[in-house]
Amino acid sequence: MTNIIVALPKLDDAKGIKNVLVRNGFPVAGVCTAGAQAISHMDGLNDGIVICSYKLADMVYSELQECLPPGFEMLLIASDHLLSQCEGSGIVCLSMPLKVHDLISTVAMMSEGIVRRRRKARLKPKVRSADEEASIKEAKELLMDRNHMTEEEAHRYLQKCSMDSGTNLVEMALMVLSMMKE
Repeated sequence: MTNIIVALPKLDDAKGIKNVLVRNGFPVAGVCTAGAQAISHMDGLNDGIVICSYKLADMVYSELQECLPPGFEMLLIASDHLLSQCEGSGIVCLSMPLKVHDLISTVAMMSEGIVRRRRKARLKPKVRSADEEASIKEAKELLMDRNHMTEEEAHRYLQKCSMDSGTNLVEMALMVLSMMKE
């Protein structure tokens, strides 16, 4: 589920877009008329889409874009002549007058991209610190010395124990070290 924030200078317009999105299955996390309000809605959210107009009550779209946390994308709704000014800025744009089908398909496309990035980040292997790597190596060496295992056997043993106990490999290595050093 993608977080969506609608920021338009007229509250009725923002609520109208929110209603269109909600009717089409998109949850809207916030509706506001100012950039500062949009930024406060983004606090605590990991990613999402900010739908805004060229100018808000307290800032223009480019100032809001500079304040977007990582993981957030902007969908700018403005007239054609204003949209030509923001080409190449990494902002997705829709021209006025807004067509419901265009809005829904664009939000769906952006949402799918965010979900895909989220999935890719979750599947990416975690990077271990030097201390964590050293703990794993020390635990394997201890297992190799005391139990006459090869490095591969010691590693597989740590992996199996960590999976069986529901802990990560580093925690298991630390447990092995604390138990075998006593």
